[in-house]
Amino acid sequence: MDSIIAGFEGVLTWIVETFDGPLWDVTVITLLGVGLFFTITTGLVQLRLLPQSLREMWGGRTAEGDSLTPFQAFTTGLASRVGVGNIGGVATAIALGGPGAVFWMWITALIGMSSAFAESSLAQLYKVRDPNGMFRGGPAYYITAGLKSRWLAIAFAITLIFTFGFAFNAVQANSIVEASRNAWGWDANLVGIALVVLTGLIIFGGVKRIGQVSAKVVPTMALFYLIMAVIILGMNIEKVPEVLSDIVSKAFDFSAMAGGMFGALFSKAMLMGIKRGLFSNEAGMGSAPNSAATSDAKHPASQGLIQMLGVFVDTIVVCTCTAIIILMSDNYGSESLRGISLTQTALSFHLGEFGLHFLAFILLLFCFTSIIGNYAYAESNIRYIRNRAGFVLGFRLVVLFFVYFGAVRDGGIVWAFADTVMASMAMINLVSIVILAPIVWLLLKDYQRQIRAGQEPVFKIDDHPELIKRGVDPEIWK
Repeated sequence: MDSIIAGFEGVLTWIVETFDGPLWDVTVITLLGVGLFFTITTGLVQLRLLPQSLREMWGGRTAEGDSLTPFQAFTTGLASRVGVGNIGGVATAIALGGPGAVFWMWITALIGMSSAFAESSLAQLYKVRDPNGMFRGGPAYYITAGLKSRWLAIAFAITLIFTFGFAFNAVQANSIVEASRNAWGWDANLVGIALVVLTGLIIFGGVKRIGQVSAKVVPTMALFYLIMAVIILGMNIEKVPEVLSDIVSKAFDFSAMAGGMFGALFSKAMLMGIKRGLFSNEAGMGSAPNSAATSDAKHPASQGLIQMLGVFVDTIVVCTCTAIIILMSDNYGSESLRGISLTQTALSFHLGEFGLHFLAFILLLFCFTSIIGNYAYAESNIRYIRNRAGFVLGFRLVVLFFVYFGAVRDGGIVWAFADTVMASMAMINLVSIVILAPIVWLLLKDYQRQIRAGQEPVFKIDDHPELIKRGVDPEIWK
């Protein structure tokens, strides 16, 4: 088994060394460009309708039949977003890019909220009903129906399966092992086996169970983490001006360049902030739309606003908490500390031994719910390619292999492989939603018209017959 895993690691290393640099050179430009495009063309939807997104999220706690509620779809998406990216990813960004990386994480989130609105609204509009009566959808579905491109949809589905089903789950497992080893000295092999068993119990229960588990666990664990961050902030309130000054001033320090084709344009702070910001909030990546499509929302834009809120919560709230914890400690400049270990060391600085154990426990919840949320995304795309029981079973077994692989191998190659496949997936989705932008504008206009009229927004396909010609299933919206 060890020789198989070592050989597999060699294959991943070759993939990263060959494709990662060129892919990210193009992805950074595209990610920011598409975010700005939707920010401008939607009239700053992420700012204008942020209060409305809160109302939609809170009001979407019930649904008819067996479908996920809009709130459950939101928490399933949040389960995937809130995880190691908020804790280990932020720490890695600061360790490699300095405090300025946090600023670029904020920018990626604020701009990306508009992309998140667009992709999730499209996913709701183009959702389908599976043989069990559950809704499914996502970029593979709106690329097929909206762009009439089956081959591009399959390419996206494959990149998502590798990104979320395999790479990201390996990252989450690796982080659980690192945190538990630092806190309690747990053996990596035993932790890996336990994760495989627990993950298997849940993923074989289906997407509905994932939504139910996430709706209960995610808000609770996020609340505990935020309370801890507020306590630390109160203990170090005098350091806030200095921390904020470092974040902003060092965001534009181009003395350390990122390298690559566009190295003269990007500092390390900028590149690391954008990479880790995208890993954490997934705005525009094409992942959250897979959960957005599963809900029984009354209007596509309603779920778009709810998923947009997830980006805000993930990065502006949770990631900022982690950044404050690290930057208010005295060891974030140590080259020997990065990732989970840096965050745990920072917590120990503030809270003593309790901080080390507290983070390990919280991380177990963060990362484990991310694993099952990631799986939900990947399963939807596996079923898009071939909805056969044997095919899905084989996929589930490979997912469990990657969970174990991530638990027992070095974190460097696991993170690098995740970056590579993440960039390829994001590129396909970003180009697709720009082409489908007129439909996004139509949905937003229809939603805002009903809000201004004092009505609860309900999408009626009969009012938009042109969308039937653009591949929307009229039966879904009648």
